[in-house]
Amino acid sequence: MTERGEAAELAAAVDGPAAALDGPSWRAPRAKPLDRRLAVDQDSVERGLASLVLTVIELLRQLMERQALRRVDLGDLTEEQVERIGTTLMALEEQMAELRTYFGLAPEDLNLDLGPLGPLLPTD
Repeated sequence: MTERGEAAELAAAVDGPAAALDGPSWRAPRAKPLDRRLAVDQDSVERGLASLVLTVIELLRQLMERQALRRVDLGDLTEEQVERIGTTLMALEEQMAELRTYFGLAPEDLNLDLGPLGPLLPTD
């Protein structure tokens, strides 16, 4: 085979797939709409979302409580600050209890199981 023939074969091999993509017969794949809709229970979705949000809030509440106790133990807060922190944390805990009751959740429902890492929230 001549050099010109080999070059033509190589060009055809390279241009062939590229030309096929540019040709009129090729079309980009289209996303197909779902043939059927998902059956979703609105109450279940609302409860699941509430559980997730309340879990995050409970985690933050517990972290704030621990930090406040550390600061109290260090003695770098005034009596007024200690009183205000205590009142705020108690009010937040009461509000969390009301929200759990409203959504029909127990405190255990907010503790996610992280598999080998154990539960998200401490059980003490």
